[in-house]
Amino acid sequence: MSIIIFIIVLVVLILVHEFGHFISAKKSGIRVDEFGIGFPPRIFGKKIGETTYSLNWIPFGGFVKIFGENPDEESISGPDSKRSFVNKKRRIQALVIVAGVVFNMLLAIILFSAGFLIGMPVSDNDPLIVDKGYEITNSALTVISVLNESPAMEGGLKAGDELLGVATRSEAVEVLDADTVSEFIASHGGEEIAFVYERNSEVLLAEVVPESGIVDDDIERAAIGTLLGTVGTLKLPIHKAIIEGVVLTGEMTVLIAVGLGGFIVSAFTLSADLSQVAGPVGIVGLVGDAAALGLIALLNFTAIISIHLAIINLLPFPALDGGRLVVIAIEAIKKSAIKPKIVNTVNGIGFVLLILLMLVVTYSDIIKLF
Repeated sequence: MSIIIFIIVLVVLILVHEFGHFISAKKSGIRVDEFGIGFPPRIFGKKIGETTYSLNWIPFGGFVKIFGENPDEESISGPDSKRSFVNKKRRIQALVIVAGVVFNMLLAIILFSAGFLIGMPVSDNDPLIVDKGYEITNSALTVISVLNESPAMEGGLKAGDELLGVATRSEAVEVLDADTVSEFIASHGGEEIAFVYERNSEVLLAEVVPESGIVDDDIERAAIGTLLGTVGTLKLPIHKAIIEGVVLTGEMTVLIAVGLGGFIVSAFTLSADLSQVAGPVGIVGLVGDAAALGLIALLNFTAIISIHLAIINLLPFPALDGGRLVVIAIEAIKKSAIKPKIVNTVNGIGFVLLILLMLVVTYSDIIKLF
């Protein structure tokens, strides 16, 4: 099931990106030869006007074939060359290229806004609640995150679990809040604690023994490796949902851009940790985890991946949108086109390097499974 959800999410993300290129090219008077769902070989195609709309066998996304995007003799000086991408003004070329990124950002705004409209899970110390005075409903003490290889993870606790009760054989927590439970755990190091929790409407039991050495700034303190918080549901009217969707998209964009920038720097210094990078295999598992937490979690995850896709595409690397923007900028500065053979060769090399990187990350994903 996770694979099916992953394919659906991936198709939506890439089709939205490609639709941005498609609609901007159409509106700019550029000929679009094909809009494909999936990748060839083709199952079937139907030509409407000048564009063939195709369905293809390989279901990982889609593509748009824009006349003259990869320049050749026909697109440069052929009978329909006036409608070629390569012969349009630089600002129009840049608009068509950047439109895919813009549509990915718009998708993130729509998904986050839908989350706030339906009911977004938020913590009681979230700035939305503290600074803007929004009210949350259905509050419950919830596991926000679980450290890898911690007592909590070994006991079966996962992010999203709602705690219903915490007790030892002789004592129980009377007030379920994060501070009280954390202090209870700290005072019962080496003693088995029972956690009654709810996951997907099912009440479960985890027995966990707190250990010292888990909290970095207090290695003597007993802990189980969880971050706890009171989480409830925030539902907003449509106008406020859209505003907060835009704000959250902006905040996530900054965080993701900083994170990716740090990874790129570490890659150049040969200190990058590929274990922290997820490829297709790893994302399948993450999509499954998000789907298990409910519709809102899946919408939020899809929005975050959409922002990742937008930012990565803006990197100034050949074959990515950012690389194409660099070519357009160079041509604008030198006031003449770069030879098509050079552009196509560089883009081809860039594409091969991207495939190799994907294979390395996929191999790392597979190694993690064993």
